[in-house]
Amino acid sequence: MTAREMPPRTPPEALSPRASITHGGNLHAASVRFGIPYEAWLDLSTGINPHGYPVPDIPAAIWNRLPEDDDGLAEHAARYYGAAHALPVAGSQAAIRALPYLLPRGRVGIALLGYSEYAPAFARAGHTVIPLTPADFTAHADTLTAAGTYALDHLVVVNPNNPDGRLIAPEQLRIWHRALAARGGTLLVDEAFIDCLPDQSVAELSAQPGCIVLRSTGKFFGLAGVRIGFVLATPAVLAQLHTALGHWSVNGPARWIAARAMADIAWQSATRTALQQAGTRLGTLLRKHGLPARETALFSWIPGPMAAAWQTTLAQHAIWTRCFPAIEPHAMQDDTALAGPERDPASRTDLNAASGAERYRGLDGGLRIGLPGNEAAWARLDAALGTLAARPNALPST
Repeated sequence: MTAREMPPRTPPEALSPRASITHGGNLHAASVRFGIPYEAWLDLSTGINPHGYPVPDIPAAIWNRLPEDDDGLAEHAARYYGAAHALPVAGSQAAIRALPYLLPRGRVGIALLGYSEYAPAFARAGHTVIPLTPADFTAHADTLTAAGTYALDHLVVVNPNNPDGRLIAPEQLRIWHRALAARGGTLLVDEAFIDCLPDQSVAELSAQPGCIVLRSTGKFFGLAGVRIGFVLATPAVLAQLHTALGHWSVNGPARWIAARAMADIAWQSATRTALQQAGTRLGTLLRKHGLPARETALFSWIPGPMAAAWQTTLAQHAIWTRCFPAIEPHAMQDDTALAGPERDPASRTDLNAASGAERYRGLDGGLRIGLPGNEAAWARLDAALGTLAARPNALPST
């Protein structure tokens, strides 16, 4: 038996989450569910900067000309991110859907508690998705990319993680990259929420084979509606991705806005400071109300089995947040779709087997809350949080 054929120490079986993918910002659904008019809601469900980049007037010529790939935007992005090469894409989502088809089919490790688009994207491209627990990224970090432990070909790391804010140190990411690249694998790092922590980025690592970094303008810059992101990788990977996405994948106004936002150093500096202060303020507010919050610059995470109840209570005050349900082993049976075509079904295991189910027990969900945008919104959140204490069993026991 070769190292690649060795079974994992604790077998993390391929799985398929059966629930449909949902995202924050779904205010219309919240309005219908709770019978509250759309305009009345305070949306704290996305983790987007509520004070986004102030977009100047867009020249008329930008609207009636075709986008041009050689307009300098890629160079602007590479300088801002500290990378050697960059490719503009229509939001990170476009890259998440396309990149799995460009990588050799294999076993890809993806966090169970994380951005939910990665697993189905890799599964559709024929990869075997290996679900990873929080402990796999921390307590088991030394063996995560070892050839005979999890037998991963590729690894996806959202850093900081969405939704729990877990941050992996750059040196650990470099260790994982070296191990994967040595056997032709890839480390994919999603840095959508890292702009306030530029020293934690591994953008420079994207110049090396086997590392791809995704960046977003939607969170820090608050330009989610523009739908523009960037892929940082080697020229060979970017050329393949450009071919796959085709011409004019990013519209002209989006390119124009992004170029100016990335060149505005004064705005970036002031915004980093403001967001870090707001993130600390949010975490402090949540803890004041007895909630065990972990804050980042753009959102706070409150773990616990009462997340759905917390979301409902806040929603009754027309405050919308993002609930991540607990992970149930019985709901994660193996599925042929996530194993990918041309895979040996005998190599896959039912997650209801004792060894598999035990691996995922105790993975509570939680609530993610974004930043209020003004003092009235802060006061409104404070008042709504105060009602949690009046509900039996609504707060964690101390």
